[in-house]
This record gives sequence, C-alpha cells and structure tokens, in this order.
Amino acid sequence: MKNTWSAWRYLWKSEDIRRMLLVTLLLLVIYRLASNVPVPGINVEALEALRLRLNQTGGNFFNFLDLLSGGTVSRFSLLSMGVYPYITAQIILQLLIPIIPSLQKRMEENPTEGRKWMERWTYYLAVPMSALSAIGQINIFNSIGLQYGIGTILDFGFSGSQILPSVAALLTMMAGTMFAIWLGELISEYGIRGQGLSLIIFAGIVAQMPSNLLGILADEQYRWIMLGLMVVVIVLTIFAIVYVQQGRRNVPVMYPGRRIGNRMSMPVKASLPLMVNMAGMIPLIFASAILQFPSILASYFATDPTASYYNFAVSVQQTFGGNSPTYWILYFFMVVIFTFFYTDVLFTQQNYGENLKRVGAQIPGVSRGAPTQKYLTKVQRRITLPGALFLGVIAILPFLLSLVLQSFNIGSTTSNAGLFLVSSSGLLIVVGVVRETFATIDAELKLHGYQDSILVR
Repeated sequence: MKNTWSAWRYLWKSEDIRRMLLVTLLLLVIYRLASNVPVPGINVEALEALRLRLNQTGGNFFNFLDLLSGGTVSRFSLLSMGVYPYITAQIILQLLIPIIPSLQKRMEENPTEGRKWMERWTYYLAVPMSALSAIGQINIFNSIGLQYGIGTILDFGFSGSQILPSVAALLTMMAGTMFAIWLGELISEYGIRGQGLSLIIFAGIVAQMPSNLLGILADEQYRWIMLGLMVVVIVLTIFAIVYVQQGRRNVPVMYPGRRIGNRMSMPVKASLPLMVNMAGMIPLIFASAILQFPSILASYFATDPTASYYNFAVSVQQTFGGNSPTYWILYFFMVVIFTFFYTDVLFTQQNYGENLKRVGAQIPGVSRGAPTQKYLTKVQRRITLPGALFLGVIAILPFLLSLVLQSFNIGSTTSNAGLFLVSSSGLLIVVGVVRETFATIDAELKLHGYQDSILVR
C-alpha cells in the first residue's frame, strides 16, 4: 500500500506525466461539453416526450447506442453517434484483410506501411458510415415518435423546404463524429498514449452512472433492495470479467540455443500465452450493429401509417428494438459466432507458425511452419469457447436479470434498467479501459525511472 501511494504521488510530481494526465482530462471535459450541443432543427418538446416514454417502456435498442455515445443519443447531440462509425469502419477493414489477397499481402510485406494504409482508409470509410448512421438514427427517432403519437423529432427529407435543414443536421452529426475521433487522436498523441478512443467511450459510459443511480433511488418501495443487488451484481460481474480477461493458455515453446564463442548454449524453454478472450468487446459491437440493421431498414417504411407495409415495418422495429426475447436470443448466438470469427481473423493475421519458424523456435512434438499454425489455431479455438459463451452471457445479462426481477415483482422498469449503473457490456469496456490505462501509466512511471508499480498486484 505504501509503494502504491508513493507511486500515485510521483504521478503528480513528474512534469511529463502530470501534463499527460491534465491534457487527457481537459480533452475529455471538452468532449463532454460538446456532447450537450443539440443538432440544429430538433423538436425539443417531442424529443423530451420520447425520452420519457422510452424510460417507461424500456429502450434496450437505444441503451446500446447511448453506450458508445455517452448518453448523447437520447439528447440528439451533435456527438450522438460518438466514435461508433469509426469503430465499425475499423472492424470492416479488419475483416476484409484476410478475404482480399492483395490487402493481406500488403499487410504481410510491410506491416508499418500496412498499418498507415489501414488508418488512412479507416478515416475515409468512417465518413460514409457516419452519414448512413445519422440518416438511420434520424429515421428511427421519427418513426418511433410517430408510433407513440408524439410526432417527428426532426423534419427530415430531401425535397422542397426540407432539404436545407436536413443537410444541415446531417453535416452537423457527421462533423460531430469526426470531432470526437479527432479528440481521441489528440488524447493518444498528447495525453495517455494509445488510449484516446477508449477513453472517449469510457467517459461516455461513466457519465451515465449518476442518472442510472437516480433511477434506482427514485423507486421508493424497492430502493434499498435494488442498491444491494446493484453492488452484488457489479462486484460479481467485474470479478468475472477480470478473471476471464486474464485467462491464458500457455503453450510450451523451445527456442534454439545461441553460440557464444566456441560454445553453444542450451535451448531455452518458454511459453506462448494464448488469450481466452482475444476478441475483447468487438463481437458485442459487431453483433449489435448487425441486429440494428433490420430496425434501421424498417424505419424507412414506418413513417406512413396509411401504407400497407406499415404494420410489418413496425413489427420488425419492435422485434429488433431490443425489447423482445427474439432479439436477445439472436444477440447471444451472434456474439458467440462473431467471437469465433473475429478471433480466427486476428489469429490468422498474427501468423505464429511462420514467426516461430523464422526465429527457429518449435513447439515440442509439432513440426515448424504450417503444422504449428494449424495446431495453435486448434488450441485457440478450443479455449475461445468459454470466452465466447462468457461474452454471450455478458451481452444478455441485463435481459436475464430483468426476467428474474419481474418474476419476483421487484423494482420498476427505471430501477431495473439502472441495476448495473451502466450495462454489462459497458462494464466490460470500463474494466478493460481501466486496466489498459493503468498499465500505460505504469509503463510511463518506469520510463521515468520510478521502479515501484502503481498497479495492485
């Protein structure tokens, strides 16, 4: 404890680290201030009425959108899409690399130039992705507002007098997304290195905690029961997340001995750690994006109540809006499937078989090269199964807990929604970002000559 306290004190004494932390804090404050700036042309009264209605009925579809945007979706801020389009563009390019041979060859021949190419095209792809997300988000809000008899949130369209305000709203939302990405890049460059986008998402998630806590405290009948359950659920969930995220399978590897003068040293025995959850949070994001697509598509057809297809479009929105058991069942299976798929993509890109062969290392009893890669892929898939099931359970945990609470008639819709303070998926992000940030700060301390670790061992 004494060493940890001394390390925290050294953080403020070191000029470089103090500047890094202050710059990070300042940029996060700017992000949170900008998140309160509304999109021009919004019907504030209709938006507030829709927010109240969604809080009463539960809006799990919007909870995920709020997760990555920091609660700005419900306020229809210019940052309402957060950095989500950029993350989607990044995932798409990562999935295209093993499919397109020329891209894979580019990444293998020159990894440094390949990374620069990927970063550049991620920015390019984020622009149309942000435009599509903005149009879909506006249409979803308008269609749900019409369903509840509230009216349109934004008079959106590309004909007549609608053109100018629609283009202004669209460009504002796209600019907000690029502004959030830019702030993340500034944090990575001048603040806590490499943690920019993660901290932007982290700040948005943490910002939702006070309002969720107020939702629990507002339930006078079950207030203390819900607070007790909240503490137990959060502690157990964090423990499970850390335990699984730390999970490794150490594969023994023999490295060849080195010649020292006229003598040859003995071979070195080491291990190759394979992660139980290599994919991290990406499968949850990707599965949610896929499941949102039917609702976004249906929103284009749910604007005219007199149309013959209106009822079908509304039913699709209700099914994929996050409030039906069908949505959560599909969500679970898609998270599991995408975990295996994304892990395979990442593991193939790392190409352990060729890398170990290049340095002369070998797994005992396994031939070098392709057989080594095949063996490691088999091991990785086997240990990915518990990681995939864990992510699937984390994804649907709010739904499972709400079913349990409803069966015992405990809590209200608002207090149940705030049971985690943030969603279980949000906790996964928070825990991961906190661990990575502490590891980065710990590395900075050691670079500045401080030997004691800030991390709790």
